[in-house]
Amino acid sequence: MKKALIICAAGMSSSMMASKTTQYFKEKGEDVMVDAVSATEGDQQIKNSDFDLFLISPQTAMFLDKFVKLGKTVNKPVVSIPFPAYVPIPSGIQKLAELIEENI
Repeated sequence: MKKALIICAAGMSSSMMASKTTQYFKEKGEDVMVDAVSATEGDQQIKNSDFDLFLISPQTAMFLDKFVKLGKTVNKPVVSIPFPAYVPIPSGIQKLAELIEENI
């Protein structure tokens, strides 16, 4: 199973996006799980978790450089989620899933 983690400001909108994107992958028959945490947990998650990919929400873009540098220290990709891929409608979920597939 591949695992991606969304790092968000408070973890509220990202939890919905994670759930909908995991369901999208499940419906496609792909074994990808997406979860979410708040930015305050981002450092520890990147350093210590078994996620394959870290996604930075638009609300936490100001932390992108910090998280990318940290990701490099543990050889894990950290990418920014563009606004069109962070909308909880089918087209947004599909764009987020494509971003995950391209980077995982």
